[in-house]
Amino acid sequence: MICSPSFLSCDFQKLESEILSINEAKWLHFDVMDGKFVPNSTYNDSMVERIKKISNQFFDVHLMIEKPEDFVNGYIEAGADLVTFHYEASNNPVDLVRFIKSKGILAGISVKPNTDVKVLDELLPLIDLVLIMSVEPGKGGQKFIPDSLEKIKYLKNKRSQYNYDYLIEVDGGINLETAKRVKLAGCDVIVVGSFIFNQNNRNKVIEELENV
Repeated sequence: MICSPSFLSCDFQKLESEILSINEAKWLHFDVMDGKFVPNSTYNDSMVERIKKISNQFFDVHLMIEKPEDFVNGYIEAGADLVTFHYEASNNPVDLVRFIKSKGILAGISVKPNTDVKVLDELLPLIDLVLIMSVEPGKGGQKFIPDSLEKIKYLKNKRSQYNYDYLIEVDGGINLETAKRVKLAGCDVIVVGSFIFNQNNRNKVIEELENV
């Protein structure tokens, strides 16, 4: 699997050294929250631009915001390689997926834990990645929701049945134990936050997670 570290729990006073401490990770996950779609707020596209100056990782941007159509272009221009938005937040997800892809980057779609993954069926032929939230989005350190495994299996079966080529990403409550479970279910990319940043040798933990 690919490990996409979420640096939300890092020390923002030492941002450059914190990002360098996970430089073995191929991807870097940006948690963008607006305080409306989810309870907390984080940062905007200026953070993507800032980290672009110190990292050449693949920028995996997750928009947990209302009206993503109004803001997505700022993240694309700031250097995102993949922009994932929420099905629940968009008035026309098909058009937004097409817009993102027209800019030459990858488009992802996400659903909250209580949303039936089958709502995404019409988008699966168009999408590059599906992000399953295995916790309620909006804050870190929550426990993994086991029902997420069924969503992963459903997406894996759909991909196999119709020869789709999207990646399946999981975000929330990931550690070495839950990483094994999502891998068995069919996950390709894991988003991991506090479990990595609470360790001293973060690159070693990333390697362990990718090879569970």
